[in-house]
Amino acid sequence: MKVFIDADGCPVVKSAVKICKENHIPCIIVCDTSHIFDSNDAQIITVSKGADSVDFAIVNTAQKGDVVITQDYGLAAMCLAKEMVPINQNGMIYNDDNITSLLNARYTAQKIRMAGGRQKGPSKRNAKQNQNFEVSFRQLIQNSSSTQ
Repeated sequence: MKVFIDADGCPVVKSAVKICKENHIPCIIVCDTSHIFDSNDAQIITVSKGADSVDFAIVNTAQKGDVVITQDYGLAAMCLAKEMVPINQNGMIYNDDNITSLLNARYTAQKIRMAGGRQKGPSKRNAKQNQNFEVSFRQLIQNSSSTQ
């Protein structure tokens, strides 16, 4: 098992890398050229800028059973199709039961924006969200390790 981080705009890169290091799990940070990462504890893959370039790099590199940290529902759906385990920055594990409703909500929000409507954005990130991610991520790693 490896952990891939969709690092463009990901608020939990450092904690994810730390947890991977503690558990001796290879960690790969994937970002585009508009972001700079430096880590002695993770491999860094930088791809050219472009719509979904990071997403496609992850989907084409990760394998069945790998964990993917992303807040992108489209990437999560592609990962599920390839039997990877996607988790978001708040610790929610994407699965076949929740991905359809998440994609539908994203589509509806996009339709509202395209029609000129506005929606309230996400609230400011807080310590509880970071804690929820770490707890869920540690449990996911533990469960994945015990099934291999």
